[in-house]
Amino acid sequence: MKFRNSLPALLFFTFSLLTAESQEKTAFQTAHQWIPEIDVRSDIAIVYGVSERGRMSFEDRVRSWRERGYKTHFMTGIAWGQYDDYFLGKWDGKNHLGEGQQTIKGDTIWHGKNIPYVVPVASFIEYMKKGVIKRVIDAGISSIYLEEPEFWARAGYSEVFKKEWQTYYGFPWRPQDASPENTYLSGKLKYHLYYNAIDQVSAYAKAYGKTKGMEVKVYIPTHSLVNYSSWKIVSPEASLASLPGIDGYIAQVWTGTSREPTFFNGQRKERVFENAFLEYGSMVSMTAPTGRKLFFLTDPIEDWPRDWTDYKRNYEATFTAELLYPMVADYEVMPWPERIYTRPYKLANSDEKVLIPKYYSTQMQVMVNALNNMPLSSNKVTGSHGIGVLMGNSLMFQRFPEHNSYEDPQFSNFYGQTLPLVKRGVPVETVHMENLSYPATLKDIKVLVMSYSNMKPVSPDVHRHIADWVKKGGVLIYCGRDDDPYQSVMEWWNTGSNKFSAPSQHLFELLGIKASDKNQETAVGKGKVYIIRTDPKAFVLNADGDAEYISTIKQAYQVAAKAGALQFKNNFYLQRGPYDIISVMDENADAQPYTVNAPAIDLFDPELPVVSKKEVLPGTQAFLYNISRIKNRKQPQVLASACRVYDEKSTAASYSFVCKSPLNTVNRIRILLSAAPKKVNVANDKGAALPDVKQEWDAASNTLLLGFDNSPEGIRVNLSW
Repeated sequence: MKFRNSLPALLFFTFSLLTAESQEKTAFQTAHQWIPEIDVRSDIAIVYGVSERGRMSFEDRVRSWRERGYKTHFMTGIAWGQYDDYFLGKWDGKNHLGEGQQTIKGDTIWHGKNIPYVVPVASFIEYMKKGVIKRVIDAGISSIYLEEPEFWARAGYSEVFKKEWQTYYGFPWRPQDASPENTYLSGKLKYHLYYNAIDQVSAYAKAYGKTKGMEVKVYIPTHSLVNYSSWKIVSPEASLASLPGIDGYIAQVWTGTSREPTFFNGQRKERVFENAFLEYGSMVSMTAPTGRKLFFLTDPIEDWPRDWTDYKRNYEATFTAELLYPMVADYEVMPWPERIYTRPYKLANSDEKVLIPKYYSTQMQVMVNALNNMPLSSNKVTGSHGIGVLMGNSLMFQRFPEHNSYEDPQFSNFYGQTLPLVKRGVPVETVHMENLSYPATLKDIKVLVMSYSNMKPVSPDVHRHIADWVKKGGVLIYCGRDDDPYQSVMEWWNTGSNKFSAPSQHLFELLGIKASDKNQETAVGKGKVYIIRTDPKAFVLNADGDAEYISTIKQAYQVAAKAGALQFKNNFYLQRGPYDIISVMDENADAQPYTVNAPAIDLFDPELPVVSKKEVLPGTQAFLYNISRIKNRKQPQVLASACRVYDEKSTAASYSFVCKSPLNTVNRIRILLSAAPKKVNVANDKGAALPDVKQEWDAASNTLLLGFDNSPEGIRVNLSW
């Protein structure tokens, strides 16, 4: 074999190294100082919180990561945190524990000891500015993450909240349990309070940064609108993208959110992949039209104790879901590595607790390191595109409490519009009504599904945008009886000159439709409108309840929108560079596996086997490195590894690199070569040869598999021929 030994090759490796060192593509968050057991080797260490951790100050923790070559960012809770100096009176001489969010019983909702979920009053905002953000910027950090602006729907009874109500609405507080209108008004206020808090804190961060000669960026790590609505939490969500002080988001989606049970075909159970797919999609919908940066988060474990087998299975599901969005290639690879690597959890079918099994840490690190190189792609996941489901922040305003015996179990009015499509292999999109003013929002949507059974339009402009889109050729499907108790809350559609008893009436008027209580279809301009007088929850709460809905979707897509044949299948498949990403749905008439017939490395197998064929069964996922799509087969290269690779060097007769990964983990690394090497040297950072190095040559793929213990100090691999 003739290896590249030229100036272009040298430049290639130099460029690759510089790119790896300068990129801000992957990150993890940690409250811990650097220790060798959690040296994840992402681009960014997001240091969490300003409080002392043992004897380590915040500044010391930052320094410990910088000394290991990490870029350091900062994250803190905006609704809660270890702010003892504020809550216990050290900040301004006043005890602020009474500012916690309270339930109808007067109970404070706690995140931890002396850590209430807070009502963000003016004094708390001032503390966040001067007591937290200023200190962080003074430490030289210019990227700040204000995590989880959350107000619980069941809260809203504290004295401080009552005062904020009076100030905002101009009339005395009303208990949210007394009427649907009060619930809706309470949700809007909770939304406003955190919108205002983030607006003020982010503006301060930008302004103070400028005084230090720094360009400060502010990001919001937040759960998806799907999850917050399901879990009955209110958050500003999409509206934050309109703030000049917000530079992007972290989509906090993981097993803990995605395993929330849903109804489909009359059955309530966990549907982790499908839920995660919709959660990540809603975050894309929220940010894409605005151009803001978006990190995707997933977590190899979760907050609640499970066993390692459970964590592994559901991590694969959420990980696959995030990769199926090829327009996102920035990732928070994990939160809390100290929790993952140093805390014992149960083994399956046993009460015994152990540290993360070696097979799982190896597989996890292979997956995480793949994210360091995961490319953006213009490819699309397989299936019929162009179907969108409208959603908006008001989904969060009518989740708790229930009124007039109207129920929406497990957020089924949303899942009724989406799960029947996802389960049939249709990559349905979500569309944020707050983004309808952006031309890109509806540009590729052929059929838009909407309902006001569980949300309400934030302004009449929502309807103007939709009506204009329909008249130009869009196809709209409206589902709902319009008889939920929130239809008559005091809002724009029934105040001033508007006298509509339901918000949909305003939309239908703009469309020129005389809507009845029966199903109907009407041509409007170049488009068409279908009305299904059924709340979408019925599509999933009842066995075979989605037949009419699917029939209407099919007609709207194929006939009205002329978008081609609507493809139903049991899988999603995407090519991203050399990677194949596959998920196969269960609960589908088609129970056949999805088969990939190509030589590939199975990245969900910690031994990194090369397989000639991969069958993916219903209810499972696959992540493959497709060897047939390697761009330059003459270039020796690491294809997959449970470590991060640095300092690659190639000559006509050798290939070498350094790999780093956390202590007490095992590496598996598969390397493309032209032929089996004659010499394999694997040594630690002191130059001592490692014992028990596994070697295995696969002649069919021209790849070498190596296995050895990892080290954050670096393992040097030298291959020669």
